[in-house]
Amino acid sequence: MDDESILDEEDTQKDKYLVFTIGQEVYGIDIKVVMEIIGILPITGVPEVPDYIRGIINLRGKIIPVVDMRLRFGQEYREYTDRTCVIVIEVEDMLIGLIIDAVSEVLDIPEADVVPPPKLRESKTKYIRGVGKLKPIEEGASGRVVLLLDWKKLFSKEDVEKLSDMQEQSDGGNNK
Repeated sequence: MDDESILDEEDTQKDKYLVFTIGQEVYGIDIKVVMEIIGILPITGVPEVPDYIRGIINLRGKIIPVVDMRLRFGQEYREYTDRTCVIVIEVEDMLIGLIIDAVSEVLDIPEADVVPPPKLRESKTKYIRGVGKLKPIEEGASGRVVLLLDWKKLFSKEDVEKLSDMQEQSDGGNNK
């Protein structure tokens, strides 16, 4: 791939977000980090990790740690349904599965329509990069908002080390 092709590909992904729900809240994550979306697979628990790290899955021979985003955001655990999905993202050269309630759509949210997150307690907004304002569906109606996740802040350095260790131990260190 030449430099121009890479720039074209990056430009087509600019301002695009995969939109999904967790409970009543609507979130978006930069499409550039999304590798794929899959249904729930059997999860193997791993001892001595935080509750929100549910364990590991085997995706076509790759071992991927999975994180329940409801628990990560301090919400109650809910049984998985046929709408529950795993969004596989790439963070620091590592694949991580995010378990979410349902995927909605891919939306264009121009930077001009993104405002800073509300100033609440730091713990509530530290994962939020901004709030995307969507155009109303009907004229005169209010527009919806999407909480845009800062995928770089979803996991602490300790989390990334634990998740990386889980992946390396389970696939014999073949992920590097």
